[in-house]
Amino acid sequence: MAGKRKENEAGSSNGLRGDVLCVLGVLKIATADQIQRLASPHLTYRHTTKKTAALRKEARTASHRGAVNDLRRHGLAVDGGRTRRGEEVRLLTASGLAAAAIDLDREPEEIGGMPKSGGRSGASHAMTVTETVIALIRPKPDLGLVAGEPAEAVAAAQAAVDAPDGIGTLTSYATEVALPVKGTWKHPAIGSVRADVVVTAPGAGVPLLFIEVDNCTEEAVLIAGKFDKYMRFFLRKEKDTDGIAKPMWRTRWSAPRTDEHAHPPVLLVFHQFGKRSAKSQMAHVADLTRPHWQGRWDREDGFHSYESRIPIVATTLELLREHGPAGPAFWRFGRDHREPLLDAIGNPRRDAALARRRQEAREFQQRREAQEAAEREARRPVCADCGNRFSDDRCAAVDVRDWGQPRESHPHLCEDCQSGAVAVERQARADERERQEQERLRQEAEAEQAARRAGGWLGRWRT
Repeated sequence: MAGKRKENEAGSSNGLRGDVLCVLGVLKIATADQIQRLASPHLTYRHTTKKTAALRKEARTASHRGAVNDLRRHGLAVDGGRTRRGEEVRLLTASGLAAAAIDLDREPEEIGGMPKSGGRSGASHAMTVTETVIALIRPKPDLGLVAGEPAEAVAAAQAAVDAPDGIGTLTSYATEVALPVKGTWKHPAIGSVRADVVVTAPGAGVPLLFIEVDNCTEEAVLIAGKFDKYMRFFLRKEKDTDGIAKPMWRTRWSAPRTDEHAHPPVLLVFHQFGKRSAKSQMAHVADLTRPHWQGRWDREDGFHSYESRIPIVATTLELLREHGPAGPAFWRFGRDHREPLLDAIGNPRRDAALARRRQEAREFQQRREAQEAAEREARRPVCADCGNRFSDDRCAAVDVRDWGQPRESHPHLCEDCQSGAVAVERQARADERERQEQERLRQEAEAEQAARRAGGWLGRWRT
C-alpha cells in the first residue's frame, strides 16, 4: 500500500499500519487501546491535558484507529465485535494475516488463521491473553517523543523507562499455537492442546515458555486436564533433519540441552474475572497436576530433580501487572513463596549445587596440576656446572627417551652452560689447529733450513 493520503483515507502512515499488522498478526484480536500500548507506548503519556480519561484515550488511540480503518478499506482487517466494556476489537482477514506474516517474517502456518468468535461473546479470554502479553513485555516509551508534555507525564514515562525490563518484544510471542499429540504441526490431531501463548526470548533468559490463561471461569479439573496433553506432547518424539529421534518440540524451538529429559515450563495466568477464586484455582490445579510437576529430592546435593517433569508456575494478571516478570509475582507449584519469573521457572538450588560441583572440580584440578608441577620440579635435572634447574625446553632436549631428536653434546649442563662449554671447546679446537699449523710451519722451515745447509757443504766438497 502506498503512503499517500488519498489512498489511505483515514490518514494513517505505512508505519502505523505496519504496527497494527504486527500486533494483530501475533495476538489475533486486540482493541485500539491495546495496539497503541504495545506499538506506541509513548502515546500513553501524551494528551494528558485532556479533561477526562475518555478524551485522553480517544486522543492517544486516534492514529491506530485510523490505521485499522485504512486496513479495513483494503480488505486486510475487519471489526470483531465489542468487549463487555463496549470497546471495539479488531482482527485481520486471511489477506491481512498473510501480510502480517511477511512483516513478522513468519511462515503462514506460524501465524495461524482467523479467530472464529472474535468479540461476539465479549472476547474476554482474548483480552486477557493480550493483557498478559503486555504485562510481560512492559513496553517502554521513547522519552524523546514525550518531551514537552507536562512534568507529571514526563516523570511517569521516566519511571516506566527506569522500571525493570519485561520479557522480549512482540516478535518473541505467538498465540494459539497447536501442540500436536498426534498429526502434524499444520494438521494436529483431535485431542491436541493449543497453547494460548508461546514465548521465545532467550536473550531475556526465557528460551521457551508456554502460557495458559484463565478468567476463573473454567473448572480446575479441565485446566489440569490440559497438562495431560502437554505431557503427551512433550514426550512425543520425531526424527529431526539429522535423522535422530528427539522430542518433537525441540524440532521447532531451541532450548538448553543441560538435561535431555527436561520439559519446558508452563505459566498459568489467572484473571479474577469469573466467580471462582484465583487463589483456590491455583491450589486446586496444583493438587490435580502433582504427578506432572512434583520433583525428587536429592538429599546429597540438597535440591529437587525435575527430570521428566513439567515446571508449572502460576500468577494472577493483577500481580503480573503490579510487579512485572522481575518481581515476586510467581508461584512455582511445590514451593511455598512467590518469586521472580526466572527463579520460578528455574531451579536455583540445583544451579547452586552444580556451581559448587564445578568450583570443587576446578579447585581439585588446580591442586592436581600444582602437585604434578611440584613433582616435575622435583624430577627436574640440575646443571652440573651452575647448579640451576633445567628449563622445560632443556628437559625435552636432553630426554633420552626421544630417540628421534639429535643428541645433545652436554646433557648434564643447562642451555647457558652448554653454550659456554661449546664455545670453550670450539676455541680450544681453534687454538689446537693454530698450534698444529704453527708447528707444521716451524717443521717446514727447519727442514728447508737443513736442506740449505746440506746443499752448501756438498758444493764445497765437490770443488
